[in-house]
Amino acid sequence: MTVTVTGTATATAEPAAGARADARQVGSTPLLLRVPAALALGLLVLPVVALVVRADWRSLPADVSSPEALSALGLSLATSTASTLACLVLGVPLAVVLARSRGWTADVLRALVTLPLVLPPTVGGIALLFLLGRRGLVGQALDTWFGLTIPFTTLAVVVAQTFVAMPFLVLGVEGALRTVGTRYETVAATLGAGRWTVLRRVTLPLVAPGLVSGTVLCFARALGEFGATALFAGSTAGVTRTMPLAIYAAFNGAGVSQGTAVALSLLLVAAAVAVLLAARAWRPGRAA
Repeated sequence: MTVTVTGTATATAEPAAGARADARQVGSTPLLLRVPAALALGLLVLPVVALVVRADWRSLPADVSSPEALSALGLSLATSTASTLACLVLGVPLAVVLARSRGWTADVLRALVTLPLVLPPTVGGIALLFLLGRRGLVGQALDTWFGLTIPFTTLAVVVAQTFVAMPFLVLGVEGALRTVGTRYETVAATLGAGRWTVLRRVTLPLVAPGLVSGTVLCFARALGEFGATALFAGSTAGVTRTMPLAIYAAFNGAGVSQGTAVALSLLLVAAAVAVLLAARAWRPGRAA
């Protein structure tokens, strides 16, 4: 009797050990994938490391506090905040419409929303000029009727940033809306809630994580915008010269020192990291 029990236990233990070994093999990453993964990580991280290594840390405080740096930093933060707010006001309704659309309508809308992501930023800047320039499709009417000229102004920076950044917000919120579905909204409607109440009290809280991540990506993209801004808004110090444009001006000898350029580059990196960490720390519904 004892021999039978022992044999059974041994036979049972052997498959269990084999199952654990198989599970470890399935959960491990093959060496064939680890090598290119390490190369990809190096390609993403090493340029930032090189920037940190090449920085002149002794002159960094003076470079960061220079008038050129402070002007570019303040303008970048102000315009990025304004463009992010514009993306929220315009992009969230567009995301709701896109998520509720079906068939070819949804495909066309999604293609149009994605277009600024695949267009070269310089092409986006030219397109904005043809639309809002003094002789543009809309800009000519604005200039004639209201005396409003948008290109090469601070408003042009906000418009360019909104153009390139809005798809990040729209696609993020749309994905969140499609994930949660409409069942909770249907239940709220059957209980007598109006459409605005359903949107405000049910839909937006459910998609808050997607809204936060989309907003963070939107702000980060606006903060780093260069191509469309350069063509549509120009690079006038104190008016349209944001941090990316100031960095470019420094390396082209346009009145900004290279030390300031490196300092602004580090500021951009620090701002991006701070925004991402803040978004990760603040999650809707996360317990304190």
